[in-house]
Amino acid sequence: MNEFVEEHDDLIVYDTYIDDGFTGTDFNRPSFQRLLEDMRNEIINCVIVKDLSRLGRNYIEVGNYIEQVFPLFNVRFIAINDFVDSFKNPASANTILVPFKNLINDEYARDTSIKIRTSLNGKKKKGEYIGAFTAYGYVKDSKDKHKLVIDEVAADIVRKIFNWNVNEGLGKIAICHKLNDLGILNPTGHKKIELGQNYNNYSMQDNTYNWTPSTVRNILNNEVYIGNTVQGKRRTKSYKIHKIEAVPEEEWVRVNNTHEPIIDKETFEKAQELSKRDTKASQKTKELSVWAGFLKCNDCKHSMNKKSSTNKSGRKYEYYICGTYRKKSNKLCAKHTIKQENLEKAVLKVINLHIDLLINIEEIVKQVNDNNFQSIKNKSIKNMIIAKQNEISKISNFKKALYEDWKNEDITRDEYLEYKKKYENDIERLKQNIEKMEDEEQKCEMKNNSEMEWINKFKDKKCITELSRDIMTELIDCIYVKENGDITVKFNFEDEIKNK
Repeated sequence: MNEFVEEHDDLIVYDTYIDDGFTGTDFNRPSFQRLLEDMRNEIINCVIVKDLSRLGRNYIEVGNYIEQVFPLFNVRFIAINDFVDSFKNPASANTILVPFKNLINDEYARDTSIKIRTSLNGKKKKGEYIGAFTAYGYVKDSKDKHKLVIDEVAADIVRKIFNWNVNEGLGKIAICHKLNDLGILNPTGHKKIELGQNYNNYSMQDNTYNWTPSTVRNILNNEVYIGNTVQGKRRTKSYKIHKIEAVPEEEWVRVNNTHEPIIDKETFEKAQELSKRDTKASQKTKELSVWAGFLKCNDCKHSMNKKSSTNKSGRKYEYYICGTYRKKSNKLCAKHTIKQENLEKAVLKVINLHIDLLINIEEIVKQVNDNNFQSIKNKSIKNMIIAKQNEISKISNFKKALYEDWKNEDITRDEYLEYKKKYENDIERLKQNIEKMEDEEQKCEMKNNSEMEWINKFKDKKCITELSRDIMTELIDCIYVKENGDITVKFNFEDEIKNK
């Protein structure tokens, strides 16, 4: 480029416009826009590129600039390697070769885009991380940039966030305040200041690096913390249209157990369940009620609202009332009121009744482990797998002896090949059988664990005398309040038990 200018006395370099890292299919490039501005202000009257692809790789837009925009502003256009000079040889800019070359450049961009996208999709399906920056709590492995390893400093904050939400009942706003009061940098601040990464968050209005409820929500909902890699949540519309669009969840690429988890699955699932509930903290105490998100009207199924009142003796008490009745209309639903102290007594009674129904829990657990049909079935499957493995070993020995028989001329070459193929087919069939039995064995174990889970949950809470947020989230799915004050408790691990 410099040599070309030096060879032409009529050309003087005013500036060089370079857009490194930007695709040629997009004309909203910073330096290109600066070039257009200088052109409009009549600062420059000539644009020189090495070849047509340097101007852009969108054949429609490139043709528009060469045929209309540059002539409109009386700007000379030169493409050195393509022998285009709109001033010295006007016909060179209008020849059929120019749009043809632009079309080839466009096709090259399209082909490259497809190849890159295909390659990245392949990495996603294998669970390889392809993002430029990792989720808060992780960094890229120094030996493998597609693998995540724990950043212990940030991971400790992630654990605190989940603990505050699940075990202490703090909502997203309360967690936000706590983190900011402790002076903990948000994920952007951690990456820029503590990790020294060249990371920019354009949604931030300032550089205070304060936490926001949306940041906390994103952490609580991110499967990366249980060891899963979920990618492909967003995509560009095409190689020409660079608008980012959301991808339906069923099209996300999810690969489980790709890296070390920070949060156990049980805690993560509790956090997801809590996020679905109406869990607004008290305006006075800023604490989350034990009942928040659990109480619903038995008829309209909407949330119950907490209210306070004073009885005739001047004693204050709290009660719950149907949200539909209170906020919308008494014609849509009835009151369904229940005092908080009565509610607590009733729920405690139901939980303890449920535990009492599990007569001799230790014996039940023992029976589930040792004597049930699933356990017997499991042992049978194990024995069948061992038998199949022994059979493979026996056939493999036959196959080895077969070669010696051929070499000793006890069998012909055709007989050797025939028997060899048969043994190989038998081994492959047995391996497929073993694979199917191992899958069945795993399903049996998962079913056993599932059946035991609800028993162990209640066993741990035996003889409780006081309700807590932790107990509620672990045992109870929902509590329905009837118009007469009766309740129906729906447990997480068993059918409904009703208390009247």
